[in-house]
Amino acid sequence: MAAKFATAINCMDGRTQVPVGDWLRARTGALYVDAITEPGPVKLLADGLYLTRIDWMRAKVDVSVDRHGSRVIAVVAHSDCAGNPAPKETQLKQLAAAVQRVKGWRPECEVIGLWVDENWQVEPRP
Repeated sequence: MAAKFATAINCMDGRTQVPVGDWLRARTGALYVDAITEPGPVKLLADGLYLTRIDWMRAKVDVSVDRHGSRVIAVVAHSDCAGNPAPKETQLKQLAAAVQRVKGWRPECEVIGLWVDENWQVEPRP
């Protein structure tokens, strides 16, 4: 049986919320998606400069995993990001680094990277 919850570390941009939630529910069978939002979260996680904000994200992931039973964590980057206006290639490098950081937090979980393109389509990234 699938866990009731999945987790999304996503941009605060409202355009990404529905497609990411729909993709995670379809992919994992979860009923709910815990949304942890920040502007440009992959930049924050990859750069590691704002430790207080990173610590807050980690604390929210801990609640989602420990209290809600989430076993899948998606880290999301997207086109036209106001919080991280870097080109796609840069964001994808940041996404890979961010996924590695989150895997270090919760090695028992599946951590996946997602790219949301300019048409709001979700693409899993290695």
